[in-house]
Amino acid sequence: MEKRTIYITEFDLDRLDSLINTSNLGKLDKQHLLELKTELDRAEIVSPQEIPADVITMNSQVRLHDLDSGEEMVYTIVFPYEANIQQNKVSILAPVGVALIGYRLGDVVEWPMPGKVRRLEIKEILYQPEAAGDYHR
Repeated sequence: MEKRTIYITEFDLDRLDSLINTSNLGKLDKQHLLELKTELDRAEIVSPQEIPADVITMNSQVRLHDLDSGEEMVYTIVFPYEANIQQNKVSILAPVGVALIGYRLGDVVEWPMPGKVRRLEIKEILYQPEAAGDYHR
């Protein structure tokens, strides 16, 4: 799987680093924290005002297309305490949350699952806090 450059705001990086450093989670969530840390370590850090409007940041709402099943879905990437699958709010620590953060409109995000690789195309960013002028959400 090709690794593309991902982008993260300084504000999101600070909050995500705090989550990583203070979380007292189970074994599965710790694995997701390690995956998130790996993604953050390779990210290009920018100020909230400089983040391109087509990048998925925390609290972004995105429309995705599953390239294998054809299914379309809308998710908002949130912190674990805000996650609510009935409201399509997905934790940054969920595999899809870790996979999406920092990627751009049009990117295809891949991650391994048992027996296959899931492939989602980012079709639309319905809301990005920074593009809406909300630099501290």
